[in-house]
Amino acid sequence: MARDILITGGGTGIGRALTRHFTEAGDRVVVTGRRQDPLTAVARETGARAVVCDHTDPAALTALLAELPATLDVLVNNAGGNTDFTEADADAGTGPGPDLRGTAAELASRARAFRANLDANLLTAVLTTLAVGERLTPGGAVVQIGSIAADQGAGSYGAAKAALTSWNLDLATELGARDITANVVSPGYTRETEFFRDRLTDTRREQLVSATATGRAGTPEDIAATVAFLTSPGARHITGQVLHVNGGAHRTR
Repeated sequence: MARDILITGGGTGIGRALTRHFTEAGDRVVVTGRRQDPLTAVARETGARAVVCDHTDPAALTALLAELPATLDVLVNNAGGNTDFTEADADAGTGPGPDLRGTAAELASRARAFRANLDANLLTAVLTTLAVGERLTPGGAVVQIGSIAADQGAGSYGAAKAALTSWNLDLATELGARDITANVVSPGYTRETEFFRDRLTDTRREQLVSATATGRAGTPEDIAATVAFLTSPGARHITGQVLHVNGGAHRTR
């Protein structure tokens, strides 16, 4: 039976692969993002309904509700990215190092940068889930797209993704009473995305791939398939978990 699904940040990369996966399965998908052109392209490709929305903006989210179906079976909070990204970060794989000069301007600048990553990666998920929460149906699922950075560190971006994972624990408890699951899919290095802004050096790319046990980069389709499993009948007793999809670059027991 066709389901109603909302995918945030769905115009490119992982979001686009998610949209393609679910529409090909016959589901009805609303895909959102801040840029019209990528959304138009993915809607034309998949038949999904595209709506421009900034998920950090409560007013935009309120307007989005009028574009959504009365009920939702699946919410995928995919919107986000490293707002601190620079060419130096791409080569080093970390956020900017400590360089506080003790001035009010420097502190204010770093505070704004830290808040930007929290807004993009944590607040978007929290506000969106709150906005559509009453529309989520029993037997449904919420999936957050996290990051390996939550466990390996990457400045404010890693901190924001770690906060997302922690918040999801409470969400799983809250939604569990309504027979709705909430999990995190945590990608490692994934090619064919805009994450590195086309600035990733060959050397750094080789380092990221060599850190895996599988000897390859991840793909958006790897992430989409994992999200699809977590929203399937076979995953109804899995909630409050983090599924790492990184080829073994980060390992757990």
